[in-house]
Amino acid sequence: MKDTLTALGIESINQGTYTGKRWIASTGQTFESFTPVDGSKIATVNGSSAENYEEVIGLAQKAFETWRMWPAPKRGEVVRQIGEALREKKDELGQLVSYEMGKSYQEGLGEVQEMIDICDFAVGLSRQLHGLTMHSERAMHRMYEQYHPMGVVGIISAFNFPVAVWAWNSMLAWVCGDVCIWKPSEKVPLCAIACMKIVEDVFERNEVPEGVNCLVVGNYEIGELMSNDKRVPLVSATGSIRMGKKVGEAVGRRLGKTILELGGNNAIILTPNADLKIAVPGIVFGAVGTAGQRCTSTRRLIIHESIYDEVKETLKKAYGQLRIGDPLDVNNHVGPLIDTDAVGMYENAIAEIKRSGGTMVVEGGVLSGANYESGCYVQPAIAEADNAWEIVQEETFAPILYLLKYSTFEEALALQNGVRQGLSSAIMTTNMRESEIFLSHQGSDCGIANVNLGTSGAEIGGAFGGEKETGGGRESGSDAWKAYMRRQTNTINWGTELPLAQGIKFDL
Repeated sequence: MKDTLTALGIESINQGTYTGKRWIASTGQTFESFTPVDGSKIATVNGSSAENYEEVIGLAQKAFETWRMWPAPKRGEVVRQIGEALREKKDELGQLVSYEMGKSYQEGLGEVQEMIDICDFAVGLSRQLHGLTMHSERAMHRMYEQYHPMGVVGIISAFNFPVAVWAWNSMLAWVCGDVCIWKPSEKVPLCAIACMKIVEDVFERNEVPEGVNCLVVGNYEIGELMSNDKRVPLVSATGSIRMGKKVGEAVGRRLGKTILELGGNNAIILTPNADLKIAVPGIVFGAVGTAGQRCTSTRRLIIHESIYDEVKETLKKAYGQLRIGDPLDVNNHVGPLIDTDAVGMYENAIAEIKRSGGTMVVEGGVLSGANYESGCYVQPAIAEADNAWEIVQEETFAPILYLLKYSTFEEALALQNGVRQGLSSAIMTTNMRESEIFLSHQGSDCGIANVNLGTSGAEIGGAFGGEKETGGGRESGSDAWKAYMRRQTNTINWGTELPLAQGIKFDL
C-alpha cells in the first residue's frame, strides 16, 4: 500500500484545503485516517477552518466569471482529459478506496470506473446542452428557452462512495460552466485528496482558472457554512436522511437549490414466478456488497408464501459460503464496516430485532481473531421480521437482511412502498403482468425500479436518485445536468410593432 499512496501523492501529513491550483495551510480540525482493514493509521489530514473556507469561496466566485465564458466543448475537453488521467490511476485509486473505506478491491475499481464513465458522458453532453424553441402567439416574435451556468456548486459526499459521487456532480457541473467546492466525508479524506492530485495536472496543462475545483476537508461545521452560504446557489448532498434534512432546511431558508441523495430502505419482491438461479445472487450481493453500506443495499426481501421456506433455506446455505476478510484479497466477498461506530449500530439493530420478536435465520455478530484486528468485521445477518417494526423502517448501514412474507401481489406492493424512503426497488419474476404493474404508477414508488436484477448498481446513463425521504434529487445521467443550471425563457420581437401578449391593448 505504501507504493500506492506514493503514486497518488499521499503523504504522512496532508493539507485538506485545495484551491484548484494550490494546497494551502489548513488551520481547522486535524483528522487521522485509519483503515478498517486492520485498524492501522494511514495518514493525517489538516482540515479546513472557516477562514480557509472563506478564501476558497472567494477564489471560486472569481473563477466562475472566467470559466463560464469558456465554450462548453472546451470545458468538455478538460473533462475528457480527466477521464484519461483516471484511467491511468485506476488501479491505485481503486486500491485506496478499498483500503480507506473498506469495500472490496473489485468494488473500488468499479467505483473508479464510474468516474471514468461519467467523464465520457459529460464530454458528449458538453455539445448537447440544449434548450427549446416554441411558437409565439405574437407575429414576428421568436420564443425559446436556454440554460445558463448557476455558479458555485457545493458538494457534500458520504464515506461509502468516497470518489464516485464527487465525480457524478463535478463533471456535469464543470461542462455546464459551474465551479465546485467539495466537502468529502471526514472518514475518507485521503480519497478526496488523491482525486485533487489526479485532476491537478490536467487543470494546469489546460490553464483552468484557480477556484474551479476546490476541496475543504472538514466536519459538519464546514457543511453548515456551505449550506448557509448565499454565494453557493446549489448544494448537492449525499448521506443520511438526518443530515439531508438539515442541509435542505438551511439551503431552503435562503431559497437556494439542493440535490439530495439520502437513505434507502430497498426491497426485492420475490414472486412464485421468479427464476431463483438469477434471483439468489442478486439478493446476496445486494445485501452484503460493500458490507451493506450502499444506499442501494437490499434491506428487505419480500417473499411469496409458497416459496418462502425454500428461499430461506437457500439463503442460509449461500450465506454459509461467504468469505469475510481483507477487502484487498479478491477471494473475499465481504470486507469491514467503516469504523467501530458502525459496528455499534449493527449490534444495536440486531438487539432491537430480537427485542421486537424477530427470528434470526443467520445469526450476526462481530468477528474476532487474527484476521479481524480492526474490530470492524461483522457477520452478515438474516432475520424474519415485520415491516411495521421501527427497526425495519429505519436504514441500518450494515449487512442485515429482513425476510417478509406475503400472500397477494397487492400486499407485496404495499410492503415494498410501506417505508419512509424511496430509493431503489426490484422484482424477480418471469410474469410480464407482474413486472409491468411493478413498473407502472400503481407499482414501486421508488426512483429506481428494476426487473430481474437487484437493487444495487446503477448505470451512468440513467438519472440516479429517489423519492420521499430519499430527497428527490437526481444525479448522473439522463437530463440530470439541468439541476446544475438556471433556466431562462427568451422572447425576441423582430417586427416593427409591439403587440402585447394575450391580445392586451395599451395605446398611448
